[in-house]
Amino acid sequence: MSTTNSLKNDYKERIVPALMKEFGYKSIMQVPHLEKIVLNQGLGIAVADKKIIDTAVNEMTAITGQKAVATLSRKDISNFKLRKQMPIGVRVTLRNENMYEFLERLVRVALPRIRDFKGIESKLDGSGNYTMGIQEQIIFPEINIDGISRLLGMNITFVTSAKTDEEGFSLLKQFGLPFKHN
Repeated sequence: MSTTNSLKNDYKERIVPALMKEFGYKSIMQVPHLEKIVLNQGLGIAVADKKIIDTAVNEMTAITGQKAVATLSRKDISNFKLRKQMPIGVRVTLRNENMYEFLERLVRVALPRIRDFKGIESKLDGSGNYTMGIQEQIIFPEINIDGISRLLGMNITFVTSAKTDEEGFSLLKQFGLPFKHN
């Protein structure tokens, strides 16, 4: 648990003063913070094989250390053989300690394991949030490569309290996300 506190303390001791100086905030309360990290896997292939959802839930739970939940379809789509309330994805929302712990493992362990890694795209959503895609779940050390039946990707969304992309980008860069240099 000491790594979690180190990232949280790093935010309070190093990142907050740096952002206050960079953007000229008058109060600590104006400084943007990381609210939550949401991991999401869309599994359209699960329509044909129900075991894929169970496997994905177990893998996502292992990666995050928090129980993953299956997401259900909202309506029937006959072309995709999809019925309302069928499980078609998996997601986890991380906050507080779990969020900082996951962020630390993502930046220090998982991302450097990606082959030919040159950094992540630096495009935010317009209101200070950032979503990155990962092609393979095997970059996380918690996943046993021998037990993988198929490679699944996922989206990781960083939700911040930043008002602008510039503030959100600066916050995430301070946390150590390796953005590409444009």
